Amino acid sequence: MKAGMPHLNTTINASSLKIGVVTALWNSEITHSLRDGVIQRLKELKVSESNIILYEVDGSFELPLAAQHIIEKYQVDVVIPIGCLIKGSTLHFEYISEAVSQGIMQVGLQTKTPVLFGVLTCLNEDQARARAIGPGNHGPSWAETAVKQALSYKS
Repeated sequence: MKAGMPHLNTTINASSLKIGVVTALWNSEITHSLRDGVIQRLKELKVSESNIILYEVDGSFELPLAAQHIIEKYQVDVVIPIGCLIKGSTLHFEYISEAVSQGIMQVGLQTKTPVLFGVLTCLNEDQARARAIGPGNHGPSWAETAVKQALSYKS
């Protein structure tokens, strides 16, 4: 949990929500840890396991289309795309980061369904691990944001 970010009350009942979680397999140690953090927190917030729609894609570039697919096929209330991009020595990182960012934003705007930005864009693997594994795992806070967004759009 980030400093300064309020912790969502665990007495909230999010059992009526249907939440999509799309995970990129590239950098799977990182993305699976984030996904597990998301799922654990969603369950703590009373989202039924049967209402958590899990989907996997090869890489972060595929996240926007998969998010759109889940929205259309399963009528989810919110989608959490999870990916990890680590900068290398070429411009590939910049191109993919920009495409994924724009794609995720467009899916939300076009479908009118909240789509979070659960993609780590890190300069190195140590930064990614610090944000995905152990107490710095961003997954639980993404789950809380997803619940807040879904509930606010349903009301």
